[in-house]
Amino acid sequence: MTVLQYDEQEIREAIDSVVQRTFQMDFDWDWPGGVAFYGVAEAYEATGREEYMHLLKEWVDEQLEDGLPRLTVNAVSIGHVLLSLYQATGDNVYKDHAVQMAEFLKHDAVRFADGVFQHTVNSEAYNFPQQAWVDTLFMAGYFLVRIGHLLEREDYLEDGILQYHGHERFLQNPVTNLYYHGWDHVSQTNMSGIFWGRGNAWAAITMARALRMIQVTHPSFMIIDGSLRDQLSALVRLQGEDGLWKTVLTESESYSEISASAGIAAALLSKGKLYNKAINRATAGILSSISPDGSVQNVSAGTAVMQNAAGYMGVPRQRVQGWGQGLTLVFLASLLNPREI
Repeated sequence: MTVLQYDEQEIREAIDSVVQRTFQMDFDWDWPGGVAFYGVAEAYEATGREEYMHLLKEWVDEQLEDGLPRLTVNAVSIGHVLLSLYQATGDNVYKDHAVQMAEFLKHDAVRFADGVFQHTVNSEAYNFPQQAWVDTLFMAGYFLVRIGHLLEREDYLEDGILQYHGHERFLQNPVTNLYYHGWDHVSQTNMSGIFWGRGNAWAAITMARALRMIQVTHPSFMIIDGSLRDQLSALVRLQGEDGLWKTVLTESESYSEISASAGIAAALLSKGKLYNKAINRATAGILSSISPDGSVQNVSAGTAVMQNAAGYMGVPRQRVQGWGQGLTLVFLASLLNPREI
């Protein structure tokens, strides 16, 4: 069996450079910071660098001076760092604000089809009625599983699990086992029907993480585990020669995209030694995409459900993005701190 091959010092140095570059970026209370700071929290857990937690605390404390802003499904992603701060400090301020977010999801978030969250964002100019986007599994579904597990709140945990079942039902193709980007419940279609790279990363990494918090005796455990197992089996066969995954997974002409690759590779790590060969190839590709100043390159910009594959391939990738920083940190931290399901 292939063993993982990486230089631990190189990984630690890469983590530090990505963290430092992340805190040179400006975030508001929305999903780019939510993903970036989740990655920083995982880096803290893997390295024990107290500086990382101090930086997170400083940012969050300043934001909380004004209380919670208007919440949406996407904006709840900041709740991940609140949970990490509560675990690290024991300060109930972070727990109480995270509970407010969970209560928003439980009582106020727009739903359809027996409880699936409608995709909502921090802009009234954009409305997606009765649409499920795979992004929601990270932003809200996994958050509810985390807070439910941490606080022993079965209602939150079960609502998070409900999101996984609903999104699997509407988004996972039963033939390819890949996840579509979106579902329109009004038209009963997957819209453009594209297997988007980062979208599959959202599904894979959060299923892998959520399974750590769901009892194996829970009837949903095997359902989610089966979805992840089949998805990873499909994804590993789509890995490119460069060790990376495309922004449109099934289009050979599509560009390799690092946030997708990092999230998928981190999910592969959850399966123990099974995918070490693929992970080694991904490690080289991901490390080569980190510039000396810690900027993760070749990360696609924020992406709506586009009209066709060309739309996804036309999304720009020249800017540094919070989700690229965060998912890269998730992968690098997972190399140092691997945990099987």
